[in-house]
Amino acid sequence: QVQLVESGGGLVQAGDSLRLSCVASGSTFSMKAMGWYRQAPGKQRELVGCISNGGSTNYASSVKGRFTISRDNAKSTVYLQMNSLKPEEPGVYYCNSKSGTDCYYQDYSWGRGTQVTVSS
Repeated sequence: QVQLVESGGGLVQAGDSLRLSCVASGSTFSMKAMGWYRQAPGKQRELVGCISNGGSTNYASSVKGRFTISRDNAKSTVYLQMNSLKPEEPGVYYCNSKSGTDCYYQDYSWGRGTQVTVSS
């Protein structure tokens, strides 16, 4: 099973930027789509965005234009660049691996998450 480790979370002010990273173990990273999700306190986990193995991306409407997902297959790493963070966007950010090459595949593996706190 793929193991995922997120990093890069922290405390930022509203309007600031932050880049999260997720490193995957195993040799199949380049064949998997990868997703980023977030979970605010008391709320359900929600999709932030996803990137296919070929680099095609899709995003939640609330983050489109501000967040960017990218991947480096040589490093088995997927990134989430977050710009212009809003006070309502803190939470635990998780990356996950899909079971196939595109974002419509089932969720396969999850990381433990990294905490993002946004002060207003």
